[in-house]
Amino acid sequence: MIDALLAAPPRLGAVRVLAIDGPSGSGKSTLAGKIVADLAGRGVRVALVSTDDFATWDEPVSWWPRWETGVLEPLRAGEPGGYRRVDWSTGIPQPGEEVEIDVPDVLVLEGVSSGRARIRPSLSLLVWLDGGSEAERLDRAVARDGAESRAELRRWQLFERGWFTVDGTRMAADYRIS
Repeated sequence: MIDALLAAPPRLGAVRVLAIDGPSGSGKSTLAGKIVADLAGRGVRVALVSTDDFATWDEPVSWWPRWETGVLEPLRAGEPGGYRRVDWSTGIPQPGEEVEIDVPDVLVLEGVSSGRARIRPSLSLLVWLDGGSEAERLDRAVARDGAESRAELRRWQLFERGWFTVDGTRMAADYRIS
């Protein structure tokens, strides 16, 4: 997959973009971390941006314009991007720190809706993770985020099921990992 990414043409200015998408608890963050480490080990300038830095329980996907204007548009123009991260440390999303993104060779976008139809023309590669059944993914997400998040995570699962059906993300992926 990494060789295919590096062989693919850049489609966001001079930047190759890899989106790793799939439902919550499917392993997107874990896979993204491994890919970023592999790329960095090869001497590739790589940046990682997670949808968790933007999304909230009440705004699961409508935050996208902030990502476009803060990250994608500047990088497309060969300029650094930036955004204010959502801080989840208390379990309640609130404004967090400012993050600057230098222009990388590869931008890894990770998280629910990172491979949405709107960005696909700018992607060099789209990876989809299934991650098991809804129950298995919910258990992993609760283990990660805490038992108090179970109800919100279940509500999120119901939302993302509809989102992915309408967006067609899984079928658009270059790689599908179960």
